[in-house]
Amino acid sequence: MAESSQIPYLLRAARGEVLDRPPVWMMRQAGRYMKVYRDLRDKYPSFRDRSENPDLAIEISLQPFRAFEPDGVILFSDILTPLPGIGIPFDIVESKGPIIEPAIRTQAQINELHPLQPEESLPFIREILQTLRREVGHKATVLGFVGAPWTLAAYAIEGKSSKDYTIIKSMAFSEPAMLHQFLGKLADAIAVYVRYQIDCGAQVVQMFDSWAGQLSPQDYEVFAMPYQRRVVEQVKATHPDTPLILYINGSAGILERMAKSGVNIVSVDWTVDMAEARTRLGADVGVQGNIDPCVLYGSKDFIRDRILDTIRKAGKRGHILNLGHGVLPSTPEENVAHFFETAKQADKLLTVRA
Repeated sequence: MAESSQIPYLLRAARGEVLDRPPVWMMRQAGRYMKVYRDLRDKYPSFRDRSENPDLAIEISLQPFRAFEPDGVILFSDILTPLPGIGIPFDIVESKGPIIEPAIRTQAQINELHPLQPEESLPFIREILQTLRREVGHKATVLGFVGAPWTLAAYAIEGKSSKDYTIIKSMAFSEPAMLHQFLGKLADAIAVYVRYQIDCGAQVVQMFDSWAGQLSPQDYEVFAMPYQRRVVEQVKATHPDTPLILYINGSAGILERMAKSGVNIVSVDWTVDMAEARTRLGADVGVQGNIDPCVLYGSKDFIRDRILDTIRKAGKRGHILNLGHGVLPSTPEENVAHFFETAKQADKLLTVRA
């Protein structure tokens, strides 16, 4: 037991230990719903400054840790952060989101991309992750954060956020060889980036393929899953003991396929019942999630009941409690606090309310 107490609680769950309660953190737990974050954002309006200046990124990453003591502290970053390191510049406009200009549309542009050298292009990542590890010690698990190839390609090819993904899908269906080459280059760069994050201190890494849920299952198997697997295989070859999590928004139709990527944990959104997700994924895959972020607008009793229901359905092994997507900007901070307090007392509450 002495050895286990030196291993952060979330990491123990990610490795498949049976625990009295699931560890808890929230996607986007650092961000706009917190007044301390909004105050800092007013002072430093550039998102890239906030995520690439080590002092600011460390402070933002630790804001929810100080306020709520979640079991996971995630690197404050963006999925597009590594793109300039392979030759794709981007900006983030507060009201519009990411902008990539010029968008990647030609073979010549893809040919010009170069391998990622993170120590040169992303040196701030090392300082951020090393500092987070020192700051949280054994009290929380430090999570790394990357985008998956399909989603990064979608941003790069569309040039911005999209509602229908017509440009990348047109490329997929009319010029697949070109898109596959681009996805391969992205996968290799992301694998390097994940390994770098682990070397810098990340104990678990979550890969976001946010827009892969826009693909039909058959297209997911061609354009998303093979490149997720390419990342996972390269990382596992050098860092076999680091758990990897995969999150896809709107993933109900591809849940079983997500597990085939080789990740240790599938992060489930709220469109799937957690008990059904467990059945569909099988015993060998951990689960994360999956409370609807809007539950946090409910009463404290409602929030508690949803937490306990999710935990019962997920079981005691290999479950990380989380939302099914990021916490929403207008969420009351006191309800976030209640979410974490309840989750941390879940073993006692489940005994009382059995």
